[in-house]
Amino acid sequence: MSNPKKRILVVDDEPPVTRGIRRILEDTGEFEVREENRSTHALIAAREFLPNLILLDVKMGVVDGGELASKFRENSRFRDVPIVFLTALVTREEAIKSHPGGERFLAKPVKVEDLIACLHEELIKHAPHPVETKPPEDSTPHFAY
Repeated sequence: MSNPKKRILVVDDEPPVTRGIRRILEDTGEFEVREENRSTHALIAAREFLPNLILLDVKMGVVDGGELASKFRENSRFRDVPIVFLTALVTREEAIKSHPGGERFLAKPVKVEDLIACLHEELIKHAPHPVETKPPEDSTPHFAY
């Protein structure tokens, strides 16, 4: 049985960026992607799409990525959904070092392999862990011969 595709919400005010990311991720066959280019509609898109992970641009028009991340964290439905920031404001080296609030940062332009590796790491790190259960004890009598 194959694993269901992970849903990724990409929020960036530049349509060419969201289209490119969608195409890259969907081409892997592992992800279903929804694009949102209006930061003011990101919460609505998330409620409809129920993403497993959110990619947020930092610098956007009306509402920036930091404000959006705070709004997602205030909402109980999205509190534990991993957020990865995409930004041209930091270098790759700075992005690797900085994790304020626990969110990851990826520097634009991002390499395809770095983006996919980051998504895998964040999805694994935030995956619900199965509860360990002991197998039921055998209640049938055992006889020694």
